[in-house]
Amino acid sequence: MKYLLFLVLISTQLAYSQETILTYRHGQNGMELIAKSKSETVIISTFNAKMDIRQDIANKLYELFKEKKVVHNALLTVIGNKANVLGKCLIKKKGNLTSLEFYYDKVFWHNGVVEKYGK
Repeated sequence: MKYLLFLVLISTQLAYSQETILTYRHGQNGMELIAKSKSETVIISTFNAKMDIRQDIANKLYELFKEKKVVHNALLTVIGNKANVLGKCLIKKKGNLTSLEFYYDKVFWHNGVVEKYGK
């Protein structure tokens, strides 16, 4: 009887621990951050963003840019306070103006939920 109860508890835990991916279609697009220094101006725009975390992710993206960890047209994971975001970042430069365009692909919330942007 103990083994049967143990098996039922283990199987329920395994069934509910599987990662489910939710799809969202209505992300927010917009200019999130404008940072000026003596040598350049950086504009960070996010696309397909989740409203709750878009400002935090933009700030973290700017920190990564300052540390030179952002590569043009490569997948990038930005670690935020509420969620981690996987996306693609495009860098455009013209004179002393730099534009970072970050497109959300997946949002890994810290509570275990995974959301993917779907067209």
